[in-house]
Amino acid sequence: MFICLFYSFNPVAVMASRRALKAVLIDLSGTLHIEDAAVPGAQEALARLRQAPVTVKFVTNTTKECKRTLFERLRRLNFDLQEQEIFTSLTAARNLLEQRAVRPLLLVEDSALEDFTGLETSDPNAVVIGLAPDHFNYQTLNKAFRLILDGAPLIAIHKARYYKRKDGLALGPGPFVTGLEYATDTQATVVGKPEKGFFLEALRDLNCSPEEAVMIGDDARDDVGGAQNAGMLGILVKTGKYRPGDEGKINPPPHLMCDSFPEAVNHILENLLGSK
Repeated sequence: MFICLFYSFNPVAVMASRRALKAVLIDLSGTLHIEDAAVPGAQEALARLRQAPVTVKFVTNTTKECKRTLFERLRRLNFDLQEQEIFTSLTAARNLLEQRAVRPLLLVEDSALEDFTGLETSDPNAVVIGLAPDHFNYQTLNKAFRLILDGAPLIAIHKARYYKRKDGLALGPGPFVTGLEYATDTQATVVGKPEKGFFLEALRDLNCSPEEAVMIGDDARDDVGGAQNAGMLGILVKTGKYRPGDEGKINPPPHLMCDSFPEAVNHILENLLGSK
């Protein structure tokens, strides 16, 4: 059954009828899949979306594995995508590190280190934090704390509060970043969602303005709120990390709420593109 919910008096929703849609940005974890299980119907919905006259790009804050491993996981789940269509917060973080020419202490999972290959990391003078459960221990966090006190910038790949695993919700990197901010009386530079710059960088090679794009995701703040603050439409799906009431945590509220990714695709094809 196709169930999507519009919000009354939403100015973003009103704008939707006056804009041409050129691109659809899609979150991955929690929207298309949860670990090694696809959201029911997601592969078929993506295939239908690919037949429409829009460009598709996948944007993710996933930091527990490199882009190549993530791509291989999605291919095993029979998703039709190419590695170059995936834009990750790891990529955005690496770009920033190269721009600043710093040597990072990388607090990321070992499986994500591939995306930082070639960067100088000896004698670090910057701290970079992603999701790193195996490294979030007192000794490592204290090393990061001391570097920041000595002037090293704190760079958060993202600050998600939590994410969805097969066994339930789990802490994201946000609480650990916030702890270091508090202890060092400093503010982290955040590079992933919901930062406006992340969405603009994702759109840069698509010949598309934010007003011509829509974002689908399961995180009200990072996916939908961030996209709408950048000028896009946001569709919140009730899978993954979504919890009842999340839609009330952002202003303006989501352009649309749908039970799942397939229903979001139905809405786009039938209402934003006028095709089925």
